[in-house]
Amino acid sequence: MDARQNPYAPGAGTPPPELAGRDEIIERAAVALDRIRAGKAAQSVVLYGLRGVGKTVLLNRIRLDAEARGFATVRIEAPEERSLPALLAPALRTALFRLRRIDAVKDGINRAMNALAGFARGLKVKYADIELGLDIDPEGGLADSGDLDTDLADLITVVAEAAAERDTAVIIFIDELQYVPQDQLAALIMALHVANQAQLPVTMVAAGLPQLIGSMGRAKSYAERLFEFIPIDRLDDQSARAALCLPAQREKVEFTDEATRFVLSQSGGYPYFLQEWGKHSWNVADNSPIDGEDARRATDEALADLDASFFRVRFDRLTPAEKTYMRAMAELGPGPHRSGDIADALGRKVTAVGPIRNALIAKGMIYSPAHGDTAFTVPLFDEFMRRIMPGPSATARPPTS
Repeated sequence: MDARQNPYAPGAGTPPPELAGRDEIIERAAVALDRIRAGKAAQSVVLYGLRGVGKTVLLNRIRLDAEARGFATVRIEAPEERSLPALLAPALRTALFRLRRIDAVKDGINRAMNALAGFARGLKVKYADIELGLDIDPEGGLADSGDLDTDLADLITVVAEAAAERDTAVIIFIDELQYVPQDQLAALIMALHVANQAQLPVTMVAAGLPQLIGSMGRAKSYAERLFEFIPIDRLDDQSARAALCLPAQREKVEFTDEATRFVLSQSGGYPYFLQEWGKHSWNVADNSPIDGEDARRATDEALADLDASFFRVRFDRLTPAEKTYMRAMAELGPGPHRSGDIADALGRKVTAVGPIRNALIAKGMIYSPAHGDTAFTVPLFDEFMRRIMPGPSATARPPTS
């Protein structure tokens, strides 16, 4: 069929043509934000789950809905190599300029700008990656001590006060929160806690991998009371069918029941993979309806695309020792697996491979769903590892199509 009319949209955070099965989560977040703006108590929201479940899509949808309802939003993606202050400073600067356009007369916005200038200046030496252009003199003694815990709490407070003057709230959206170092994560949690205690209109909506829950608990023991942790998982059967079939139906194309069942089985109900299989099923089909044979032929194309991009970009970040560890995991199946079983598969002691495991957790490749257990953060990665490496101790080689 005509690829120009193909409705599917696999991509990193790309909105799917049908955001199925997520309405209840979107509404929960909207209620929390409205309560914060109204001066009522509400927890910050943290979405967590594996790769490919649509966390970034949800985060962006909640943000766009908030912006449409007049909230001041701050958008951040936390890469591994940047500090939280370096990410926050320019994002808050943008939000403050937007607030200034609402009402330039009130004083709160100017004080917040002064605090931001002091924050950037005070922490520039400690976090050398801070780059912020502000033609504003800082206010002495406000968010400029050089201590992140104190300064971030001061900065978030005055930014929230400026938002309150304008009858709105500041919402900090952070994707990949698991990459924020624990000491900086602790400072952020404390700053939100201080603002929460003062009933100021500021909150956070964040997304990250499952290990984020443990990281936040270790950073601050009260994190479980300050945040609502919402698991994002694969779609149930009804929602997965809607995500796959409704976009095609809008183009007057149908999937047979056999094709639908096959795609749902191969994709595991993961939103990203549904988009891949939908895209390739459309492209290989000659006409409607897309049948089981089309879906089976599409599998080779879908896996080739995933191997070349979604999986490969993560594989290429690994050291040889990390690849060998993950190949041993893959030999045991999708998981989770006991860490001792992985070590046994490698012929080594648990203590000897512990540093490799820790490095893979830090890179967001694996996580520990329970004490002593290890699982992939990327669905279907065990199958990819078996395709790309012929054996647990073999040298990695490029995938073949």
